[in-house]
Amino acid sequence: MTPRFTPVLFDLDGTIVDSAPGILASLAWTYEQLRMPIPAPAELLKWVGPPILDSFRDLAKLDEDESRYALALYREHYAEVGVLDATPYPGVLDVLRDIREAGVPLSLATSKPESLARTILDHIGIADAFTEITGASEDEVRSSKPDVVAEALRRLAADGDAAPAPVMVGDRIHDVEGAAEHEVPTIFVTWGYGSPAEAAGAIAVARTSRELLAELAL
Repeated sequence: MTPRFTPVLFDLDGTIVDSAPGILASLAWTYEQLRMPIPAPAELLKWVGPPILDSFRDLAKLDEDESRYALALYREHYAEVGVLDATPYPGVLDVLRDIREAGVPLSLATSKPESLARTILDHIGIADAFTEITGASEDEVRSSKPDVVAEALRRLAADGDAAPAPVMVGDRIHDVEGAAEHEVPTIFVTWGYGSPAEAAGAIAVARTSRELLAELAL
């Protein structure tokens, strides 16, 4: 049977793992180093998903140089302390393995730096399920979701994996809109950090890993 979607692109934070504890702790530490008031946890949750550099500009209201300095502080702390504070959501690793076993090309598509994303996937024992692990470049030149999706599709094509019916799986509006720029539909998962309104534009909403597997129709 021909899979409904191929290839499948997956977001990481809020979709595969609950990485908020490590991210929020490193953000709070960064605010302390900058001698700025630490926002409430609910406010810091808005940072999880979009590129962190953009959030220092848009949410912390820092200028370009300040944002890059803050990002350097954050990354150093997160790489040493926060990156492994990430827990897989129930059933999601089984979905990833099922995709791989069905022979469907699978790529990560995250705005997290690729090296840190790989560290997390290795830590939770799922890196080998992915055909490609695509994330932000270390210099942030590639960090927006549209750019990450484009790179994931490019790498898969270079592998010889055509994209007749690609799909994105994610939990934020950035996933939906970023994939849509490349005419890739999104299945929105509700267990992450996005609000219900962020599902607007998605082709389906999955509330559990079982529902997600049904939508993928492997």
